[in-house]
Formats: sequence, C-alpha cells, structure tokens
Amino acid sequence: GSHDTMTYCLDKNSAVSGNESKLVKFLSKCLPCIVHPIIMKWSITQVLTVTEQLEAGVRYLDFRIAHKANDPSMNLYFVHMVYTTVTVQDILWEILRWLETHPQEVVIIACRNFDGLTKRLHNHLVACIKEIFQCKLCPRNVVPTLRTMWHLSHQVIVSYEEEVELEKHCELWPPIPYWWGNKTSTRALIRYLERMKRMGRPGKFFVAGINLTENLRYILVHPFGSLKKMTLQSLPCLKIWIKQQYPGPKKKCINIIAGDFIGNNDFVKDVIELNTKINSPLYC
Repeated sequence: GSHDTMTYCLDKNSAVSGNESKLVKFLSKCLPCIVHPIIMKWSITQVLTVTEQLEAGVRYLDFRIAHKANDPSMNLYFVHMVYTTVTVQDILWEILRWLETHPQEVVIIACRNFDGLTKRLHNHLVACIKEIFQCKLCPRNVVPTLRTMWHLSHQVIVSYEEEVELEKHCELWPPIPYWWGNKTSTRALIRYLERMKRMGRPGKFFVAGINLTENLRYILVHPFGSLKKMTLQSLPCLKIWIKQQYPGPKKKCINIIAGDFIGNNDFVKDVIELNTKINSPLYC
C-alpha cells in the first residue's frame, strides 16, 4: 500500500486546506514565500504517479478526498495540507484504464478525510465511483477470495469512511483500520507496531503504516530536512522489520503494509515476498 497516495501532484500554488489549524492558515497568508515551501517539503509522501504505483505492485491506495472552500463547482480533489492539481474523477478513470489492461489484478481504494464534503458532494462522489467501475466493484456481501473475484470479474474494493453512504450502497466497504504511529523516530514506530500486534490483528482488512510523521519540533530542529529525507533514513531498519512479518489470520499476523515513497529500497518487493510464507514449501 501507499500512504497518502496522491501527494505526488500537490499544487504548489494551492491554498492551505480548510482542515488545517488557524495558525497554519494565518502563517500561510502572511508569509507565503517562507511557509509554502516548508509545507510542500513535509506534505509530499509519494513521487510515483498512481499508474506507476500500480505498475510497481501497490494494491492499496490511500485517498484523502476534499472539496475546496468557496469552490462553486462539484470538483473534488485529494488533499494533504494543500490540494492536488488533479481531480478525483480523473484519477478514478486512470485506475480503470489500468485495470482493463490487467484483468486479474485487484485494487483496494480507501476513501477517507472528506474535508468539506456535503451530503450532495458525497452523493456525487459515490455516483462517480459506481459509474466508472460498474461491475468491477466488489460488493461487501462477497467473500473476496481471488478465485471468487476473478469468476465474478470484480477488481475493485472501495472502503468508505462515511456511515450514511455505507448504509445506502452495498458496493461500499466499511473503513479499513490504519495503524498510524504518529512517530518521528523509527524505533518508536516499530515499538508502536509491535504493541499493536500484541493486542491482536482485526478480523478483516487492516493497514500497518510504516510511515514516520513529523511534528513542529522536528521541523524546527531539521530546518533543511524534508519528509523524503526522514523516510529514506528510516527504510533500512523498517526493511528488516517488514521481512520479519507473517501474513495470515493469526493474532500477530500482518495484512496490508503501507509506506511513503514506495519506489525506494525494494519496499513493494519485500512486502509481496511475505506471501511466500503463507504456503511454505514444507507443506507443498
């Protein structure tokens, strides 16, 4: 999985999201030449496009969806501090085109955040999802084994963090829990993930996020840093942790693993190789 999938196309000229603190919005207006470049350095989590991520092996997409304040149109964008240059609808069509050339692949799309979305905009978004993917959408009453999904030509599972829409549409799946450590150090993040594992995995889909998170203190201590530098420094240790994991239904097993800058350091390859532990050669 890729954390904050769409941040590769954040708009450098965008206003700060309406969901951010009053202080951030105030500083962005008063000192845009200073504050905006800092926001961009710490907001971008991916550099590969969504098609490149899919080609690399990513199958869980983390979509933070928003409507711009004071925008009279129905256009929806992705957001992480600032908005993207592309609309949600354009990216959904891009995913469909990729799926049509990869008929045995299954993608999980997690729709989250919903900053500024009214009931009318939720209706519009769900209608777009259903119109674009149509029969490729796997309804939540299906047990999604690959064999079943191939047989029914389903390729997309959409989780949606809005209860009202879930009740109305059987094509939408419940929110997928995300283990977010909110840590600035690799060791602290690994301790958090191990603590969550001891508590036991959820019974259905869930995500272990191996993404570090900056805070104001960290940014001030690292004035020439960026989220990319922070992430790349952590990858060697996180790579070791990933290789130690096991997929499956047992209490301490892992399901989806999502990270930042997924094109670096064999992250996707390491996660996919965990599947070889499910059917060990010993039992073949």
